[in-house]
Amino acid sequence: MPWFIKTETIRVPHAAVAPHLKAHRAWVEQLRQQGVRISSGYLVDGDGRPGGGGLLLLEASDHAAAEALIRQDPMLISGSVDWRLQQWIAAVGDLGLG
Repeated sequence: MPWFIKTETIRVPHAAVAPHLKAHRAWVEQLRQQGVRISSGYLVDGDGRPGGGGLLLLEASDHAAAEALIRQDPMLISGSVDWRLQQWIAAVGDLGLG
């Protein structure tokens, strides 16, 4: 199955996004328990400081299925982030995602 990447940039202050981050983490964990291959994390600068946004990797049958799934993400629903979804096609190397 294809892999997709959702990139996001946070649009609101951290205090406003914190409850949605908690819900997002619970949502990802629930999907993982259901067998969805998905991983989520945040981006940091060269000094390890967060604030650049986040990255979510997921496996889905096609772009429409990936989009339908991420539209359930509490971060998107809350309007806390600007986001973009793209399919990722590995060209060189193997991360064991097969």
